[in-house]
Amino acid sequence: MSENTSTGGAAERIRNLLSKKKGPKYSRYIDKNSIPGYKEKQEQLNKSNKIDDVKTALENDPNAPNWLKGGLYSEEDNPNGLAEKSEFVILFPEYREHFLKQNFNDISSLLTNSPYYLKVNLNCKEGKIFIETSEKTYDPFAILKGRDFLHLVARGVTIEQAKRVLEDTCFSEVIKIGNLCRNNDIFRKRRQRLLGPDGSTLKALELLTGTYIFIQGKTVSIIGDVKGIKTARRVIVDCMNNIHPIYHIKQLMVKRELSTNPSYKEVSWDKYLPKFQKNVHSVKKKTINKKEKKPYTPFPPAPEKSKKDLAIESGEYFLSETEKKQKKDQEIKEKQKENSNIKKQEKQKLYIPPSEDDDENKKKRKNMDDVDSEEIIKKISERKVTEPTQKKIKASDFIDN
Repeated sequence: MSENTSTGGAAERIRNLLSKKKGPKYSRYIDKNSIPGYKEKQEQLNKSNKIDDVKTALENDPNAPNWLKGGLYSEEDNPNGLAEKSEFVILFPEYREHFLKQNFNDISSLLTNSPYYLKVNLNCKEGKIFIETSEKTYDPFAILKGRDFLHLVARGVTIEQAKRVLEDTCFSEVIKIGNLCRNNDIFRKRRQRLLGPDGSTLKALELLTGTYIFIQGKTVSIIGDVKGIKTARRVIVDCMNNIHPIYHIKQLMVKRELSTNPSYKEVSWDKYLPKFQKNVHSVKKKTINKKEKKPYTPFPPAPEKSKKDLAIESGEYFLSETEKKQKKDQEIKEKQKENSNIKKQEKQKLYIPPSEDDDENKKKRKNMDDVDSEEIIKKISERKVTEPTQKKIKASDFIDN
C-alpha cells in the first residue's frame, strides 16, 4: 500500500505542475516601472554607482582613519606592531658584490632606522641579501618596499634613484627581456634599438612616461607611477618583439598634446593618433620543377636487376677468376688503343697542308667570256663626264696694288 500511495502522490504533483498556467509569452516586455517598489530600489542602486571614487567616500566619513584618506601611515594606526615576521631573499650577481660591500652601511642605515625598522643581512658566499621585519616595524607594506629597493640595487640602479621606491606614490618593476628573442645577435640589436643613438630614444621615453628606466644585461628596471610603468613596459616588450619604439613615442607625443587641451577630453582620439601598419616584404616563390605524370598502370613497376642477374645474363658469373682478369685486361688494352689513335690523328692534323682549291678562302674569278661587253659600254656611256673647271684669270691678279 505504501508504494501505491507514494507513486500516486508523485503523479498528482506532476499533474498539478502541468495544470498550472504559464506566464505571458512576452513577460520581458512588461513595463517594470509599474511594479510597486521598483523605482525606489533603482534610485538606491544609481546612488551607489555614482560613488566610484573611494577617496570621496572616505572624506565624507568622519570615522575613517587618516591613512585611508591619503595621509601617512603612523605608529598610532598600529601601536601593537605586526602579528608575524615576514622575510625575503634577494639574489645579486658577482660583479655587484664589490659595490654592495662598500655601500652596505648606507643601505642598512636607511632601512633599519625609522619609519621602516627592517633588518638586512648580506651573504657574499651564497650571493644573497636577507631582509626581514623586526619588533618595531608597524607598517606591513614596508617589507615590500624594502624588497623592491634591494632588488633594484642588485640590478645596478644607483641608491639615489632606488630610494624613490620607498615613497608611497612611487613603484617599480623589473622586466626580463632575455627570453623574448630567439637569438643573441637579434637580442643585442633590439636592445641597442631601445637605447638609441647616445641614449636618445630611452631619454625620450623617460620624459613622455615620467619614469626612470635602467637597462642592465637581460633586465630592464623601471621606477615611477603605475600608469607610466604600464606604458613603458608595453613599449619595451614591443621593441623586443620587433616593433620600433619610435612609433610608440609619436603616439605618446600626440596624446600629451591632446590631454592639455580641455576641448578634446570628451572626444575619441582615434582620428588624431598615427596608425602604423607592418610592412611584410613579399618573398619570391621558388619555382618547383613539376614532374610529368606517367600513365597509370595497375601493375607495380618491375624490380631492377641486381649485379648478379646482369652477370648471369652476360655469362661473366660462370667464368673463373683468371678468365675475369684476362677479360678486364683486354678491355683496358682496347681503351688504351682507342685513346692513342685519337691523339695520333690530332697530331697529324697539324702537318696536313691546306688545299689550294678551297672556294671559301679565295674569291671567285669570272671568265672574260661570261662578261657581256654591250652592258659595259652602256654603263660607260651613261656616266657624266665632268670636265676640269678652270679659274677665270683677271688682270688685277698680276698687278701689284
